[in-house]
Amino acid sequence: MIIHSKITEIFCLVDEFCKEYDQIVDKHLLGNPPKRPSVMSNSEVITITILFQLSGFRTFKHFYIYYLQKHMRDDFPATVSYNRFTELMQQNLMPMTLFLKTCCLGDSTGISFVDSTPC
Repeated sequence: MIIHSKITEIFCLVDEFCKEYDQIVDKHLLGNPPKRPSVMSNSEVITITILFQLSGFRTFKHFYIYYLQKHMRDDFPATVSYNRFTELMQQNLMPMTLFLKTCCLGDSTGISFVDSTPC
């Protein structure tokens, strides 16, 4: 379904971005940092979210519970429950949006097409 080398490539790109993002954002955060770190890193959460888009699954819940947690244990050994993961997704919305905007969009030609038919 998803090639292992593609998972590694996506994770490395996301991880490098998250390191830079954290260096910039951590300087400007208010309040105390969390007492204990999350089991899953921001890079893992964003990578899994991107992999869902490449997977062909119709719902994220089925992808996460029935595919990722069962067949991708080697790639993501410390997965959290589905409910906790959806909370982590919400926390990582800003870095994921910035990653996709800065690293994944090509140059704009000024012309855009939208097609709602399946491939």
